[in-house]
Amino acid sequence: MVYEGARSVYGPLLAGLGASAFTVGLVTGAGEAAALVLRLVFGPLADRTGRYWSLTLAGYALTAVCVPLLAVTPFVGAAGLGLAIVLILAERSGKAIRSPSKSALLAHAAGAVGRGRGFAVHKALDQVGAFSGPLLVAGLVALSGAIWPAMAALAVPGAIALGLLAWIRLRVPDPAVYDPDSSAAPPESVGLGGVVAATVGSDLPRRFFLFAAAAGATTAGLVTFGLIGYHLATDDLVPTAGVPLVYAVAMAAEAVAALLTGFAYDRWHGRVLICLPVLVTIVPALVFTGRLWVVVLGVIAWGAAAGVQDSTVKALVADLVPAARRATAYGVFAAIQGAAAVLGGALVGALYSRSLLAIVGAIAATQLIAAVLLALSLRPERART
Repeated sequence: MVYEGARSVYGPLLAGLGASAFTVGLVTGAGEAAALVLRLVFGPLADRTGRYWSLTLAGYALTAVCVPLLAVTPFVGAAGLGLAIVLILAERSGKAIRSPSKSALLAHAAGAVGRGRGFAVHKALDQVGAFSGPLLVAGLVALSGAIWPAMAALAVPGAIALGLLAWIRLRVPDPAVYDPDSSAAPPESVGLGGVVAATVGSDLPRRFFLFAAAAGATTAGLVTFGLIGYHLATDDLVPTAGVPLVYAVAMAAEAVAALLTGFAYDRWHGRVLICLPVLVTIVPALVFTGRLWVVVLGVIAWGAAAGVQDSTVKALVADLVPAARRATAYGVFAAIQGAAAVLGGALVGALYSRSLLAIVGAIAATQLIAAVLLALSLRPERART
């Protein structure tokens, strides 16, 4: 609720403080880059130190503090824009600090109920916040005529989140007690070379990197909703105000797909993920047409693919690597996905004005590669199951 609510108005907030379109793009882009790239630092740090709870709490605290502080930026004069930029970058860095540790803790705790189910429920709750946060902000902005009261109000869900985390930390200081795979000790990193090797995950299993490459290929092939929204608006399929409603449909599909594939994962394991390259392949053939109902079907497929990518995929990552190296693996995995998203977005954007057939063909090719890599990464698991 807190960070998605804030992100929904970062553009208008910065514009109101005097930022140009270039500045808005630079700041928000740098924020997303920080949220991904810095995981390469904080994932290995968590595994080396074992301070999963400390890093998780620190990351969430940064978000819970920085977002409400945005409420003061209109009242500090010329310093307001600079303060807002610092707070936004700090909030995004908080996500990088907490995400590898949070995912490692969740992988431990979900050992008692099934990792697919655990990550699925987490994603569904995450989507509730991602939907309700922007709605809360929109309502408060409409009532007050200003953005700052909405930022101040987000202090409430932020405080609740930190309170819940502190309570869980006291009750379950070590979620590894639920995880039968957590007996291995973290590897020692000696000297600068050892630290660098740990950061890039050079000791992680080959199957992990095959799967990371497969997930990167699916990420590269999944068109961004920004481009889908651009198509909806420029082709006059819906009015501009209707684009968020179509996005809401995608968010609902994301939550449902996460739950369905997550529960299925605990029964059929990684084989359920073969649906991901299939979903990614059919998206462009549907969303870039001229009929709204067909586009909506494509948006549902897009949301379903995004839901699988952000939930069930993480369950398999946890099963592919030693428990003591999970935070590192999540950091490396996020970096690979981030790089793939940039490349894929650039490719589809370049082909959009040229040929729909070229987009479909290029994405189909990347998903064929993804399917082959996925099959290779699952081969030992198939033999086991």
